[in-house]
Amino acid sequence: MRAPQKTPPFPEFVILIAAMMGITSMAMDNLLPAFGPIQASFSVSNPNRLQLIVYAYMLGFGLTQLIYGSLSDVIGRRPALMMGMGVFLFGGVMALLAPNFEILILARVIQGMGAAAGRVLSIAIVRDRFEGREMAKVMSLTMMVFIIVPVFAPALGSLVLLMGSWHWIFVSTLMVGVAFAFWFYLRMPETLHPEYRASSLSLTRILAGVHLTLSSRVAVGYATAMALMMGGLMAYVGSSQQIFETEVYGLGGRFPLVFGLIAVAMSIAALLNSRLVGRLGTRRLSHGGLCGYVLVSLLQVIMALVYKGHPPLLLFAVLVAGNQFLFSIVMPNFNSMAMQPLAAVAGTAASFMGCYTTLAGTLFGYLVGRAFDGTVLPLAFGLLAMGGSGLAIVLWTEKGRLFHPQHEPA
Repeated sequence: MRAPQKTPPFPEFVILIAAMMGITSMAMDNLLPAFGPIQASFSVSNPNRLQLIVYAYMLGFGLTQLIYGSLSDVIGRRPALMMGMGVFLFGGVMALLAPNFEILILARVIQGMGAAAGRVLSIAIVRDRFEGREMAKVMSLTMMVFIIVPVFAPALGSLVLLMGSWHWIFVSTLMVGVAFAFWFYLRMPETLHPEYRASSLSLTRILAGVHLTLSSRVAVGYATAMALMMGGLMAYVGSSQQIFETEVYGLGGRFPLVFGLIAVAMSIAALLNSRLVGRLGTRRLSHGGLCGYVLVSLLQVIMALVYKGHPPLLLFAVLVAGNQFLFSIVMPNFNSMAMQPLAAVAGTAASFMGCYTTLAGTLFGYLVGRAFDGTVLPLAFGLLAMGGSGLAIVLWTEKGRLFHPQHEPA
């Protein structure tokens, strides 16, 4: 089988990159409707342990982000991506055949380790081929897919469950992964420019890039704020099945519909952000969004206390949608500002910050999720704590001054 020589046309290129993003987010959320069947299949006594299905995937996803970026600078984007897809598919097969819950969790870690390749290398491939406004256009389109896919993933998981057991969800994910791997191999050429290829995987170079990243007040501050915001998102995703489907609102099969409608707010925010950021600037937009996030979270806590942990479904859903909307306003701008002083080590810095924010966010989300007590109170307090801490970090980063169009060098 011959490797391709020509880059695919622009529409196909964008779809391929978007698919790399989409598989990652699909595999995270399509198992949410299967928590009940998995609990019954493995006799999991504590339903809070089922959240590990999500957090284990994100743990593996975070751990290997730093590796793929540096590895692809040496061996090329195509081999690194195919290696990652191999790990992803192996994890899926392992999960499909898991004899107990512990092996399933281990398989999810491995699956996440493979999925990280798509997240990291999609950005590297776009950077290889485009720059300036064209690069921003492609990344906006692909990030939109990355955000929208979770809207439909639980619904797709529910449809697959109609075919039989939860194992079919892994079968469908494997089929999608294999199809994408062949498509990528046949159509996407190597995009790494020969003059940029590294001669070896240098730990010294990686550590130098990490050191430069950690030396920047702006990078550290906004990366930590992103980790806290990610923690709020992970707490919501991990708790959503218990809140909506079973213990709080008892929606049953309607859970994916409500989850998807709330997630629509994220895609609307992503589109709105792309239109407003040029007019308002990253700091005004993101700082305003973060302040709004804290206020909405405070309102969630008040409503949760007033209704003793069981606010009306519509009220709770609107408030959560508000959080997700503001999250999607804040995060891309925080990411842009964190990367701004790191042009000299952009690849290593992006991989390191992706690793850091994912792992820290997963840990924060797990701590909130495991506190679930049959009410929405732990989530409400968790979102307020994450948002408030993020605001404190941003104030430290900007030396107490919000909404400024430019940051004075630290």
